[in-house]
Amino acid sequence: MVRAPHRPLRTRTLAARTAVALALVGATLTMAPAAQATKPAAPPRAEGPCDIYAAGGTPCVAAHSSTRALYASYDGPLYQVRRTSDNAVKDIGVVAPVALPFADAGGYADADAQDGFCANTLCLITVIYDQSGNGNHLYQAPPGTFRGPDVGGYNTLSIADTAPITIGGHKAYGVYIIPGMGYRNNDASHLAKEDEPEGIYTVFDGTHYDSGCCYNYGNTSTNSRAVGTGTMETVYFGTATAWGRGTGPGPWIMSDMEAGLFSGYNARQNDATPTIDSWRFVTGVVNGGGGNQWDLRGGDAQEGPLTTYYSGIRPGSLTNSNYFPMHRRGAIQLGNGGDNGNGSAGTFYEGVMTTGYPTDATIDAVQANVVAAKYDVQRLSLSRATTFTPGSAQEVTQTFTNTTGSTAVGVKLSLSAPAGWTAVVKGTDDTSVTFEDPVAPGASVSATFTVTSATTSAGYLTGRAQWTNPTRGGRQSTVTSQAVRSALPVRINEVRFRTSSNATDQFVELYNASADEVDLSNWTLTNTPSGSAAVTLATIPAGTKLASGDYYLLGLSGSGLAAPTAAGATTVNVRSTTGLAVGQQIEVGTGSTRETRTVVDIGSAATAATTLFVPVTHGSITIPAGSTNIPVTSAAGFTVGQQIGIDTGAGYEQTTVTSVGKAATQTTLSAPAAAGATNLKVAANANLTVGDTLTVDAGEYKETVTVAAIGTTGANGTGVDLTAPLRFAHRSAVDLAGPGTGVSFWPPTARAHRSGVSVQALGAGVTLDQPLANDHPTGAPVVGPQITTAGYQGSPAPDQWFGGSLSVSAGSLALRDATDSVVVDAIVYGSQQSSSSGNGTITSPELAILEADQAGGGCIAVVAGAAANPGRSNARWPDGSDTDSLCRDFVTTTVPTPGAANTR
Repeated sequence: MVRAPHRPLRTRTLAARTAVALALVGATLTMAPAAQATKPAAPPRAEGPCDIYAAGGTPCVAAHSSTRALYASYDGPLYQVRRTSDNAVKDIGVVAPVALPFADAGGYADADAQDGFCANTLCLITVIYDQSGNGNHLYQAPPGTFRGPDVGGYNTLSIADTAPITIGGHKAYGVYIIPGMGYRNNDASHLAKEDEPEGIYTVFDGTHYDSGCCYNYGNTSTNSRAVGTGTMETVYFGTATAWGRGTGPGPWIMSDMEAGLFSGYNARQNDATPTIDSWRFVTGVVNGGGGNQWDLRGGDAQEGPLTTYYSGIRPGSLTNSNYFPMHRRGAIQLGNGGDNGNGSAGTFYEGVMTTGYPTDATIDAVQANVVAAKYDVQRLSLSRATTFTPGSAQEVTQTFTNTTGSTAVGVKLSLSAPAGWTAVVKGTDDTSVTFEDPVAPGASVSATFTVTSATTSAGYLTGRAQWTNPTRGGRQSTVTSQAVRSALPVRINEVRFRTSSNATDQFVELYNASADEVDLSNWTLTNTPSGSAAVTLATIPAGTKLASGDYYLLGLSGSGLAAPTAAGATTVNVRSTTGLAVGQQIEVGTGSTRETRTVVDIGSAATAATTLFVPVTHGSITIPAGSTNIPVTSAAGFTVGQQIGIDTGAGYEQTTVTSVGKAATQTTLSAPAAAGATNLKVAANANLTVGDTLTVDAGEYKETVTVAAIGTTGANGTGVDLTAPLRFAHRSAVDLAGPGTGVSFWPPTARAHRSGVSVQALGAGVTLDQPLANDHPTGAPVVGPQITTAGYQGSPAPDQWFGGSLSVSAGSLALRDATDSVVVDAIVYGSQQSSSSGNGTITSPELAILEADQAGGGCIAVVAGAAANPGRSNARWPDGSDTDSLCRDFVTTTVPTPGAANTR
């Protein structure tokens, strides 16, 4: 029930507050002698799900939650957040039990600590801690068969405040997954392996899902690849139908057992598994192993028992051995598939994995514990505001839902805005509204505020609710916030990524949708290709002004600088040498720094960047400042005496190759190895060298070995001899990795670098007839009129060239004003969401959320593919149309119109 506000006279409010204050003073004086009595003890915490599992003889071996402690005794951190403004991190723990002023057993997440640390900035969830004591924490998922959109192919991280809820009447946050996000621990310990028995349960949002692969929580492969049927066991939630389904349209609770989502015995539809469409919070349960058996259960996490959807033998086991016996690998995943398929969406609150097959009584008791935790909806919310223009106004509705469990009295709602903005109750000059009638548990009240922006700026709307609990007394409050911006209406209006004959025939068109001329001086375009770091694509020269209704066209030059070049240089490292010839004149740079030189020699272009090796099974590598060697995923293209570039942006540095060794190895064992053995049968050895240190297996069986001799590959090969006997026995197909001998260089690195960052061989470059007079950044255009088969071609000529190419498959472009603090406009683009794989992943989630509602499978511009010249483009229709909905504002046109009105 939503109630209208009541605004009493200020004098009456003042009198009432005075009376309450005097009463509280009197109460304090009256109770003063009692304060000398024995201080009451804090109440004990109730048992958690892992206490119940332990009592049932099936203890938790991994326990994760962003909302509460899963043991009565756990008082460690639940998760870690990182502030993007300064990269500072903070562990978010649980609230401790207290006796005064009111008894509170604690045990729920300290959301206030997160709110304080992340106030007016963006925070990401970087770690979800394991409460079991086994150290099975969840980290940013590394690349697998499918790569993620973050640097180095990692999955992106959840934005920390996107899933607010309440639990036990207290604010907490879930882990909100959109396509491209995900967490993993491929080096977990003590999880079920092969066909050992295990139990899994998780609590998630029943209204947040999609059809992409695969929103999972559970047991998975240790190398982020699909390694065969029966190698996984998870709880899945969503509407993917490529492998199996339940009844109705979905979503369904199923189990991902690798190469199959199952809801029963059959590989396709199982009628006993229903569509879950009425539960806000859902419990999903899968148990299996220890024989040809598995169970699938689900229930409302707010009330009632679980329902068994299936209990029986493994899928297809009467006719094949695909899923019995199982061959589970013992890693942990959240929000992705075994092969890192990351096209999924969902919201995680808690989940555990056990050793042993839990009894029905244990599972029922865990569900009762979940219900008793009292999951409930967000207490305070704001309706979504779209982009403001300077001086414009929008209505924003703030809603308070009483999830406290008690009546809320004197509810007051207020809204603050960035400096210079105003926020008042609609139709008044008041900055807050107080509701006279009490708000019953479960009821809601709302107020609409008129928000008026100032000049171009960005910041946060912060809603606040205050109320009194009549039982406990005292004033309570909660806050919520939303990023907002006020920007001039200059749009990224059309983008072409390629044509059928030229993958670099790219342009970006800006359009002034305002009624006035706009000064674009020193505005920037930032380019973030999926899997790479953000780089400046172009800086618009000072003095550039765009008339109302006019276009500003930027085209990709035939070549561009692959590395920054200092004044005085006579050799430039370039992206491409296509079309260049000795004796040609070329232009380097743009705007006032543009200069013309003659080519006197053409060497090699820079190669496509590789990465600092990501050992996907065993975590990440960081090479410290002062290093002279770097382990690489590929050693191709590096040449002694030539330059290499390491990292991007502020972390970028350049050095000279002194020797080229071998790339890293990520492979598997081709046969089992016994404890005490001194030989390993391996699937690949091309990059191994005598003396290499290798890491074998994962978790509790992980060990390092040193190579003594290298033979042939395969189960029947001579294998790799070791300098010392193995400490553990190892199964066939477990992972083996080594960093290789890498690429050496001088001078040493000035800063540390982490797995996944770019490492690029810069080539011999192009030699010029005379030194350059200016400094030029990476990505500066190199323009030659003779280049006719690379870069933007045709008419009209661009107003400005850029030298770094756009990803043709997925990425983002952001237009920022001269202050660099306001995102004027952005496009986030990628493939179409589908029922499998990693389709629809979202680069730059912080931009995507600003530019569109990212519920369900997300909302991005589906990249226009290649077509016969002039190709296809992504265009706003009509020009300048912008509703802050990427999937609707951009259409695909087969008639690109650079510098002119868009067509459909």
